[in-house]
Amino acid sequence: MKNPIWKYGLLAGGIVVVLMYGSFLLQGDDFDFSRGEIFGYATMIISLSMIFFGVKSYRDNKLGGGITFGKAFQVGLYIALIAAAIYVIAWMLYSSFAATDFMDQYYQYAMEQLQNSGATQEEIDKQVANMERYKEMYKNPFFKMGITFMEIFPVGLIVALITAIVLRRKVVEVG
Repeated sequence: MKNPIWKYGLLAGGIVVVLMYGSFLLQGDDFDFSRGEIFGYATMIISLSMIFFGVKSYRDNKLGGGITFGKAFQVGLYIALIAAAIYVIAWMLYSSFAATDFMDQYYQYAMEQLQNSGATQEEIDKQVANMERYKEMYKNPFFKMGITFMEIFPVGLIVALITAIVLRRKVVEVG
């Protein structure tokens, strides 16, 4: 594949999916939500490190070694979009076939955390109402896709921004 954007976008998406599915297989029915968030974001950062390699490849092979901040950020953004799309598709499939009760499990976990938080009954009631509303909205596949996209894409934006800052380089013209 000659286009580094597609190559590294697909690679980043593949890595995040393999690590996500792998973590689910390793944990089985005993999914630990308290560690899941940390592991999930670590997985995203590992996979989205492909943005750095994709921008570097684009800079070195397509642009002769120089790249502006804007172009580097644009390339990183495209890689992040591809990876995020793959992540969303993978989660939609997984949550539709293998983890159909995911939101019920998460709701139960959130309620336990809330009960143990020491919050007042008024605060608990307000949070329960918010979770009930969120649980209902999560049944809408478009809402679920949007929420899933917003889990990974902001991380990709940050990685693309840092990459653009680090890899920008002016082209030195000889002559």
